[in-house]
Amino acid sequence: MKITVHSSKAVKPAYPGGVAPAGERAVPLTVLDKANFDTYISVIYAFRPPAPANAALEDGLARVLVEYREWAGRLGVDAEGNRAILLNDAGARFVEATADVTLDSVMPLKPTPEVLSLHPSGEGATELMLIQVTRFACGSLVVGFTTQHIVADGRGTNNFFLAWSQATRGAALDPVPVHDRESFFRPRDPPLVEFQHRGVEFKPYEKHVDEKIHAGDEDDEEEVVIHKVHFSREFISKLKAQASAGLPRPYSTLQCVVAHLWRCMTTARGLEEGQSTSVCIAVDGRARMNPQVPDGYTGNVVLWARPTATAGELVARPLQHAVGLINREVARINDAYFKSFIDFASSGAVEKERLVAAADADEMVLSPNIEVDSWLRIPFYDLDFGGGRPFFFMPSYLPVEGLLILLPSFVGDGSLDAYVPLFSRDMDTFKNCCYAMD
Repeated sequence: MKITVHSSKAVKPAYPGGVAPAGERAVPLTVLDKANFDTYISVIYAFRPPAPANAALEDGLARVLVEYREWAGRLGVDAEGNRAILLNDAGARFVEATADVTLDSVMPLKPTPEVLSLHPSGEGATELMLIQVTRFACGSLVVGFTTQHIVADGRGTNNFFLAWSQATRGAALDPVPVHDRESFFRPRDPPLVEFQHRGVEFKPYEKHVDEKIHAGDEDDEEEVVIHKVHFSREFISKLKAQASAGLPRPYSTLQCVVAHLWRCMTTARGLEEGQSTSVCIAVDGRARMNPQVPDGYTGNVVLWARPTATAGELVARPLQHAVGLINREVARINDAYFKSFIDFASSGAVEKERLVAAADADEMVLSPNIEVDSWLRIPFYDLDFGGGRPFFFMPSYLPVEGLLILLPSFVGDGSLDAYVPLFSRDMDTFKNCCYAMD
């Protein structure tokens, strides 16, 4: 598959009359933005023909950037020196490319370095949103997005994708974007820090520097491979029945699948019985906070649950035990927890103690731990530029050992796909146990 880039340009908001609105020029990042991963994330969509012309996609992008100015901006600092999104309308990157093969000849796309050619790289980028549209010989279209995670979480970013498609086909934006990054996350007076946040969402700067110096000291020569596991609706039903046996209500699909994969990955890694292992699960606070944060909110509203066990306990005890650990920790990340975090992060302690976000995009090996990004409830398949919804969606190649990504299968029958990165030495063992029940 040879990809040829034909053009690359900055697309700026197309304001009515060509005049930008008066008002704030810099939007400070919230404490939840700053606690998140300061890195670029890439995703890939594939569409069957017919697809709108590139000019129509570009026009739609220019129109939607009027409503989502942050994605046409740049990161910088405000007048007080706080890190902020500068609403300078410098533009989003728009790349046009072609492929020399039919899309069917390379489907399903696999999580290998080859897919990196289907989206712009975030390395060295100043843009916050970079988009590549690639036309295949058969007329199919692949759209690859690369976005700065510190601007928005998965739901907020996907809302922009949907809005772009809606603007392209002339539909009203749904959900309506909510840009107020100040009102929802104000600290309480007096503050009430009920939970421990040092060593959880924050770590000492010195530890951060030490980790960077020693990153990759071990396993430098080890290859990380990504295996896509498909779990059928039938397999998921059996897993949930086993995990929820004897309980008044079943555990969620997410918690059951994560517990199952946590145990499988722990087995595959061959961890010592006494080794502590945790699974870090992103928890969306929109519906958990009181009052709720609107679905159209454009920033980050994510904190993390961190259930922990010893490797021996996790593997030896039944699936229900692991799911129970996850369920309890996820439930703990509630309104009180979010507000405690906001109060602590706004108290001045982070600056005084030189703490930094524990979410570290430079960490390439997570073993003995696991991190989970669940995209199961994000409506990726609602994206429609006018020629129909995508028939395939995937994250790009991201070889971070232990970074587990879950998403609905493109089959659309209630099944799901899990992208599982492990060292190559551990992958055969994982493949042998990932479909096994207790």
